[in-house]
Amino acid sequence: MSNVDWQGKRVTVAGLGVSGVPAARALHERGALVTVVNDGDDERSRAQAAELEALGVTVRLGDGDTLPESTELVVTAPGWKPGKPLFGAAAEAGVPVWGDVELAWRLRGPGAAPWLAVTGTNGKTTTVRMLASILEAAGLRTAAVGNIGVSLLDAVLGDEPYDVLAVELSSYQLHWAPSLRAHSGAVLNLAPDHLDWHGSMAAYTADKGRIYEGNSVACVYNAQDEATEGLVREADVEEGCRAIGFTLGTPGPSQLGVVDGILVDRAFVPNRQKQAQELAEVGDVNPQAPHNIANALAAAALARAYGVEPAAVRDGLRAFRPDAHRIEHVADAGGVAYIDDSKATNTHAAEASLAAYEPIVWIAGGLAKGATFDELVSGAAKRLRGVVLMGADRALIREALARHAPEVPVVDLDRTDTGAMSEAVREAARLARPGDTVLLAPACASMDMFVNYNKRGEAFADAVRQLADESA
Repeated sequence: MSNVDWQGKRVTVAGLGVSGVPAARALHERGALVTVVNDGDDERSRAQAAELEALGVTVRLGDGDTLPESTELVVTAPGWKPGKPLFGAAAEAGVPVWGDVELAWRLRGPGAAPWLAVTGTNGKTTTVRMLASILEAAGLRTAAVGNIGVSLLDAVLGDEPYDVLAVELSSYQLHWAPSLRAHSGAVLNLAPDHLDWHGSMAAYTADKGRIYEGNSVACVYNAQDEATEGLVREADVEEGCRAIGFTLGTPGPSQLGVVDGILVDRAFVPNRQKQAQELAEVGDVNPQAPHNIANALAAAALARAYGVEPAAVRDGLRAFRPDAHRIEHVADAGGVAYIDDSKATNTHAAEASLAAYEPIVWIAGGLAKGATFDELVSGAAKRLRGVVLMGADRALIREALARHAPEVPVVDLDRTDTGAMSEAVREAARLARPGDTVLLAPACASMDMFVNYNKRGEAFADAVRQLADESA
């Protein structure tokens, strides 16, 4: 349907929100007969519905399960699970289902900007924003888009064309994007996550691997994560597309890595058997945690695949500033550093965060989302000065600590109100000694106590600043 005649085509858009409203609008403008279905019927949904109905779009609130009669195409918000009755009805009727990413890909005009695409369990947003910073330093008109709150449709259909797009893609989005063919793609890492949505680790992994399908220049993989390399081997790519690894160690040919504190490229150089190109110093990456160095190498690999010069990689990394709540240094108090990594909402992210500091007083807990913590705790045990637990599923972490780090003191806060964070910070300060790091890396989702991980991080930062003011 790349050159679809949308006039009169009956399209059902599943879900309002960041992706649904732009999709409905774009399809309506092209002459499609659009019906939006939405599970919710709250104040925000009604406001969005009123906006679309004013244009002539039909909106059905409170029933996202029934397929409207005569539907010829479903365009779904990425978060809608494949098992929903709506999709079963679509499959039975032979109606294709696209995600917002698929729609954006299909609506691109002639000569559209190529996509440099990034996925992975953790680090996607940081890597995509690093990549956009590098591309901007190279003088290219670009944007960080996709699963970061900026609609791909708006980027693709905007009045001013881009040279290239840095695209973050979630496993949800990739699931519903069968025809996506990126210039180059990267899978940063793979760890169990969203298994309730995908049904299994195998299905989750397969959806991540879709990012490599049809790549024309480079499939970027994590040389220290065999599963990502396996996805490259399985991908059906264009003739001449190369597998490019990144590693925190010394790179081999066709890899980027680190040598004596220097980020180097042995992939996009004339003689990769014998030559390496200096790109930047580790000190150019902010922050310098190991997993963030890996993010920088992945971003550099994609930029180099697009032909960006080494100096732009360095300048882009120097200019980059990470988003809040991602291994963010909040303050020092009493000789102790306080780090906010509220974005570490799963065990894989927390593992990377815990590996960056020593010794640590760890603040953890929240909604486990089916996760187990034995591997995380056993790997971090030697780094832990103490642990403060909070949130609904804290007992799971406490039990793992009893098994793998029984000598580490644990404070278990039996409260789930938002004020618990202030107590958690004070308990962590009591356990910490000068030179230690108090690290909020919950390894859990936040919604048992907070609206989102941002609010959790803000509560931590507020409590830390109050503590710092008192000790000043």
